[in-house]
Formats: sequence, structure tokens, C-alpha cells
Amino acid sequence: MITASGLQDLQAELNDLVNTKRPALVNRLSIARSMGDLSENSDYISAKEELSFMDGRIAELEEFIRNAKVTTPSKKDQVDFGHIVEVKNNSHTVSFKLVGEWEADPTQKMISVSSPLGQALMGKKVGDKVEVSAPVGKIEYTILNIS
Repeated sequence: MITASGLQDLQAELNDLVNTKRPALVNRLSIARSMGDLSENSDYISAKEELSFMDGRIAELEEFIRNAKVTTPSKKDQVDFGHIVEVKNNSHTVSFKLVGEWEADPTQKMISVSSPLGQALMGKKVGDKVEVSAPVGKIEYTILNIS
């Protein structure tokens, strides 16, 4: 599952890799190859490894995008995929967007529906309390808003 904006982000990443970064890396590899003994050419070895990694990422993105299921949030009376959920813990209030694993980025407050917090929030309603196990112990959140 992925949101429409998440799919667009992955398509943009794929486009950048295929049309910009990979050609530049192939050029770097070609230049390094022309510098002689490949067994002692660290730039050639490095570029070759980077190209292998990049080709793997391109294949991974192409496969995911080909099979992606874009999901839109359902009604807003209970937490579901794609919703932004405002929660309160003690006196601290924070909002999270529930997304698929490919979009998850905790630094951007985008959490996977398969994460412990995501699983705890799914299907809950405004006013519900959820408890999540974290490295610091159990954390209780109260759902304030769903959008």
C-alpha cells in the first residue's frame, strides 16, 4: 500500500536515478576504466560497486511501482491508512501520517501502519487511548483528531 503522493515521490526518485544519476555514474566508470590497471584502480572499483547498488535500487523501485496499490483514506471517523492522526502524550501533542513501509520516515512524522504505533492507532477513534511499547517503556497516547 502507498499513498498517491508517496508513489509520485518514488516515481521521481526512479526518474532521477535512471535519467541523471546512473548516466553520470556510467560516465565516471568509463573514465576510471580508461585509466589503466583496473585491479588497482580504486575509483573504478568504487564506481562499479555504486553502479551495482544503483541498478539494484532501480530494479527494486520498478518492481514496487509496477505492483503498487494506491490507497486513499477511508472515512475519517476512525484511524486508517493515509490519515493524519493528532495524538497527545502527557502534555505533548504530535501529529503523524500513517503510510506504507516504503513511505515511512519518522523524521517527517510519517509512520508505517505496520510499526507498533501505527498498528496501535489503526481502527481507533477520537478520544481512544492506545498504549505502545517503546525502548523507554510503555507510552500512552490519546487520539485528539483524525484528518
